[in-house]
Amino acid sequence: MSGTLITVAPTGAETAKADVPQLPTTLEELVETAQRCEAAGAGLIHVHVRDSDAGHVPTLDPVRLRDTVQALREATDLVVQLSTGGSVHDPLEKRLTVLDAEPDSCSLTCGTVNFGDDVFLNPYGFMSDLYVQAQEREVVPEFELFDLGHVAALRRLIDTHGLPFGGKVHVDFVTNVPGGMPGTVEALVAGVQMLPAEVTSWSATGIGRAHLPIAAAALALGGHLRVGMEDNVMYARGQQVQHNAELVERAAGLATTLQRPPLSTDEARELLGVKERRTR
Repeated sequence: MSGTLITVAPTGAETAKADVPQLPTTLEELVETAQRCEAAGAGLIHVHVRDSDAGHVPTLDPVRLRDTVQALREATDLVVQLSTGGSVHDPLEKRLTVLDAEPDSCSLTCGTVNFGDDVFLNPYGFMSDLYVQAQEREVVPEFELFDLGHVAALRRLIDTHGLPFGGKVHVDFVTNVPGGMPGTVEALVAGVQMLPAEVTSWSATGIGRAHLPIAAAALALGGHLRVGMEDNVMYARGQQVQHNAELVERAAGLATTLQRPPLSTDEARELLGVKERRTR
């Protein structure tokens, strides 16, 4: 496909609602965000769920996860992807239960990485269990690569377990996390050059100030884009993002200028090989 898959990651687990009140953390805010971002050009939404009754903190509560997936599926045609990372403090066994909510896609981080002052734990056994369970439940994983060693771990997973459900392999380079690969063009190029031949598509994320340089580099290299307030709450110097749709609109404009306009939601589903779960 010559178009661009735009993923929106609207919330994340790190930014406090008290610090950024416009962060979408309630189910109503998340649905409204998803609808506006779909209209702006997003094809996939990467979801972290918050507990709005307990101070808007991250949660892996199974009822909230299932309600969120259902609400997004009813209100939009976006590919719904749940984070299996949760927050860096969630236990491994609880992170596996995210698949019970029957998302279209799930994140699968390919290794442990320092995450600022914390550690984002992803031992190989957990990665392997998540890979197999996603195959069994017909959920498409997106492989999150925070460092070049994670590319080697992806190679090992494919060699051990075969292709994911749907037969496609989509990865996302997450750059500029303190402790992970830097948000530079050189680092992104190195990662892309290392990708296994089985990879059918890739996207890139630039955290913070790396947001625009990584977006431009990804488009130039034939990759896709992830944007959103999980990764970046500043639109420009001194100008805070007021809505995730602003970031999607800018990404869509860049992609269109480079003759790679945003993929439709149906094209996104074809690109990723997701199972049809919509009933409306």
